[in-house]
Amino acid sequence: MKLANKIDIALPVGTVLHDYTITRVLSLGGFSFVYLAQDKQKNTVAIKEYMPVTLAKRDGQTHIRSNGKNEAAYKHGMKCFFEEGLALANIEHKNIVRVKNFFRANNTVYMVMKYERGKSLQDYIMALTQPVPENFMIRMFVELLNGLREVHSRKLLHLDIKPANIYIRLDGSPVLLDFGSARQALSEVTLAPTYTPGFAPPEQYIDRKHLGPWSDIYSIGASMYACLQRSSPLAANIRLNEDTLVPAIQLGKQIYSEKLLSIIDDCMHIDYLQRPQSVFSLQKKMIEVHVADDARGSLVDKIIKVLTKPL
Repeated sequence: MKLANKIDIALPVGTVLHDYTITRVLSLGGFSFVYLAQDKQKNTVAIKEYMPVTLAKRDGQTHIRSNGKNEAAYKHGMKCFFEEGLALANIEHKNIVRVKNFFRANNTVYMVMKYERGKSLQDYIMALTQPVPENFMIRMFVELLNGLREVHSRKLLHLDIKPANIYIRLDGSPVLLDFGSARQALSEVTLAPTYTPGFAPPEQYIDRKHLGPWSDIYSIGASMYACLQRSSPLAANIRLNEDTLVPAIQLGKQIYSEKLLSIIDDCMHIDYLQRPQSVFSLQKKMIEVHVADDARGSLVDKIIKVLTKPL
């Protein structure tokens, strides 16, 4: 569905959902819409609405109904979305998006999240004219992995880690957004693809029974590769047929340390058994990478300058 058509079926500004008033549309995806809203105390929040555009449509301005024959798939996706919200609401970690509330209305489910100020890693990458500085990248991903460890400890997977879903606050700290596990569960019913080419691991395309922590680790490696290349890496399904991906150890020679480049390549191994099998083991390797101090000034100051610069 085209963006213009999605905007037509988004909730109108001014719509009241329980104690929240919609003030702006933030993003329109194929599985959910995200809005900026205010609660009764005028606090700003983000609200994510379950709205699979291939399975349902807006009936009037607010109510959603499935497209008849897709009723079972729509309800299954809504159940997964609700369960994901419930699981995330029980996680309170500075590097994971904070779910403050979730509720049913308009024949769908809404997830209320803390609104973070900053920019996505994708925006940050595109604002630079060269690869992301190595010392910032290591610090940021090591901290992000703290949050992912917490997610995996709850027997959850993210399944949609990519620069667009890694948000960098104004103080330079990262937060992981927009979990994809509910979309993955829905795709098992509808057979519609839910992955992001370049960042999804091979098993997400063809062998979902092999999904595990190593699947998110592939996406972490692909996100680091994007920091180096400043664009998405070659999609895993293409690599399965003919792997022409330039190894990071070759692409980043004389840009990043050899140890970091080797870690990126290990994370992006086609064979999931050859990747780091846990976030802890990956973190340990990254912490061991020695990076010389940046003598050109405070790196954090530079990052904040980029983050606060208008796009």
